[in-house]
This record gives sequence, C-alpha cells and structure tokens, in this order.
Amino acid sequence: MKNTFLYILLLFPACYNFAQDNSLLPKDEPLEAFGDGEWFEFRIHYGFFNASRVTLELNADTLNQVPVFHAKGYGRTTGFARLFFKVEDHYQSYFGQQDGLPRKFIRDINEGGYTKDVEIHFDHDSKIAKVNDKKKKQKAEHSINDNVQDLISAFYYLRNFYDTSQLKKGKDIFLNMFFDNENYLFKLRYLGKEIVKTKFGDVRCIKLRPYVQSGRVFNEQESVTLWVSDDANKIPVKMRADLRVGSIDCDLENFKNLQHPFEIAVQ
Repeated sequence: MKNTFLYILLLFPACYNFAQDNSLLPKDEPLEAFGDGEWFEFRIHYGFFNASRVTLELNADTLNQVPVFHAKGYGRTTGFARLFFKVEDHYQSYFGQQDGLPRKFIRDINEGGYTKDVEIHFDHDSKIAKVNDKKKKQKAEHSINDNVQDLISAFYYLRNFYDTSQLKKGKDIFLNMFFDNENYLFKLRYLGKEIVKTKFGDVRCIKLRPYVQSGRVFNEQESVTLWVSDDANKIPVKMRADLRVGSIDCDLENFKNLQHPFEIAVQ
C-alpha cells in the first residue's frame, strides 16, 4: 500500500522501458501552459469515501542564478483513512523556466512508517544525477539520459512541451525519467477525446493511458486512465486506477492562477 499514494500523488507513475515506435516528440519551444502562482488541489477517494488530499503549487524562483520554477507537491491521508494509514508526502522540484529540465528534486515522505528523505541534483551537461540519501547517509552519482525528468517536473514538462493538437488515437508519448537511482522510459498512450463531468461542469478532455508496472499495486499495465483538459492549460481533471484492492479515483477539487481560461463545455 505504501506505493499507492506515490503513484496517485504524481499522476504519472514510474514505468518500464519500451521501444520508441510511433511516438510523439516534444516541441523545442514551451507552450506556456502554466505560470507563476498556479495551484491545484485533488481529492483521492474510493467511491464517496475520501482517502486523501493532494496539492501542487508552482512559483517562479532562481537556483544558482538560473530562472526556475519551484514546484511543491504535498499529499496526506484524511479523515477515517488517516486512522489506519497515515501519509505525509512532500515533493519538490526546481526545473528550468525555458527548457523544463529539473535541476533539483526533493522527496521527503512518510507512508505508514515507510520513510524516505532524498535530494537529487541534476547535471545535464555531464549527464549525472547526484543523489543524497539523507536517511541512510549515503551519497552516489548515476548517469542519466538526455532530457531526463524527475517525478514532479515530468508533470509540467508533458503539459508544456507536447502539442496535443498533433495527437492521433493510438499515438504514444515517451519521456525519460530518473527515480530511485534508476533511469526509466515513461510511456503514455493517447486514447481519444471525451467530455468529463466535474464539479465545475462538463469539461472537454483528452484521454490518456499511462503504462504502469503491474503486480504490487496495479492489476495490469493498462490499469490507469487519465483525463486532461483539452485546452491551453492541459489540467489533469480526473484519474482512475484499478488496484489489487479495488479502484480509486483522483478528481480535481480546486485550482487558482491558471495561465489560460479554464474551458467548460456545459455548466
């Protein structure tokens, strides 16, 4: 169960290596899908039973004199669920405002007694990730692939560098990821368009299928479905995951400071 909240929190699970066939490549220039001050809140629930809340906030900053965005993700169990499984997850990422590449990543989590406190510094020129495991008091360096992303920066990179107007049903998006001292290739498949009912009204969405690791948490590689607003913001509106212990939903609950108007089909 400890990994469930990691997957749900970040909306983009860590995946296997896949062959890059029929893929959609990123644009050289950002699409300006987000900006300083953007904030989201998501509700994770089993049916009507609320399990946790997740927030993502973004602020303009500098790191080593480089203009960056500083993203913070926070997730915690709430209400009745907290009595049985206490979760306090903190994630931070500093990534370039122009290239979207991560410079620094922080993971400080406590999931039912399972803890991690890791800081990663990315050197893209040398293709090295410097990992500082503060809990184990261990430091290590690992080689990284081109344009690699961390778990938080990937969320923003996909929104900002992939032009969804070029997507065709069945097309795949690939993204290099670095997590837990390993390089991964993330795969995301476009399934078409749907109108999704939300608390804000009906929202036109693109439907995506992140391919996840089956076994420990998910029944199959195709167990997760993600709906993203089909507008300039590319907001994650809803996610549904079929788990070994049932199914779970993650819905957009609140937002503020969007870069573009949030397009509602029917209110």
